[in-house]
Amino acid sequence: MVRPDPDDERLSTAVQGIDQDGRPVDTRVVTERPLTLYLNSQEIVTMMTIGDHPDLLAVGYLVNQNMLRTDDIVTGIDYDDDLEIVVVRTERETNYEEKMKKKVRTSGCAQGTVFGDVMDRFDEIRFESGAEIKTSWLYGLTKKINTAPSLYLSAGAIHGCVLCQEDRPLVYMEDVGRHNAVDKIAGWMWLNGVSPDDKIFYTTGRLTSEMVIKTAMMGIPILVSRSGFTAWGVDLARQIGMTLIGRARGKRFVALSGDKRIVFDLDMSQTEDEAPEHRRKGAREDQDA
Repeated sequence: MVRPDPDDERLSTAVQGIDQDGRPVDTRVVTERPLTLYLNSQEIVTMMTIGDHPDLLAVGYLVNQNMLRTDDIVTGIDYDDDLEIVVVRTERETNYEEKMKKKVRTSGCAQGTVFGDVMDRFDEIRFESGAEIKTSWLYGLTKKINTAPSLYLSAGAIHGCVLCQEDRPLVYMEDVGRHNAVDKIAGWMWLNGVSPDDKIFYTTGRLTSEMVIKTAMMGIPILVSRSGFTAWGVDLARQIGMTLIGRARGKRFVALSGDKRIVFDLDMSQTEDEAPEHRRKGAREDQDA
């Protein structure tokens, strides 16, 4: 599994403070730094990010904003750590000046943004009923993801997203904004030519309209979270036939869209519930969401 490296010292900083009793404490906090993205010669956006995988974040952002097409050829990705700039170069000439005049600020933390024509493409998406998710897969995934080493466990204040196939986590990304974590996975999929048809997308954050839109833009038919829903997120998922599963903790979950893809193959009476330490971790994630 491609996953976070909590030991990477660039991603968090040691800070001294005091606790509720006035005693000195040493703790780690996640870093937050700007990254300015250029597509060829045009400046697109400046993102606040923890700084890992700038190439994946850049490509994924462009894919999810409908600025990179499936037939585009990327001729280079140049990253300058000192200037905090990443440049994606394509064989096709690009100019999105008009497109960028129409923006929608989303409910995502760190103030996510989508451009107007993304919704035009979203309206054309419809998921067929071929994909499935077994309850045994869902149980296995939540257990593996919750116990995986992560920056969240060492520093907190961060979101995680995971690309999965059946009961196997494939790619685990974290960032200060959940939309950044999504985009990193989108970039990994695009650069590696990974098919989305049989994949499951897991997020620690809320199932908002933004999460549904980004998952749909990646072509993934199943979206899972240990957190809750927003009404518009549910409406959009139902519109395109996406399976939307929330409050997935241990053997418990709630599905509000696409329940026909769920295969109930697990005997819940013989299944252990989530461990108390993982329930506490989930409660902290909900507060951060």
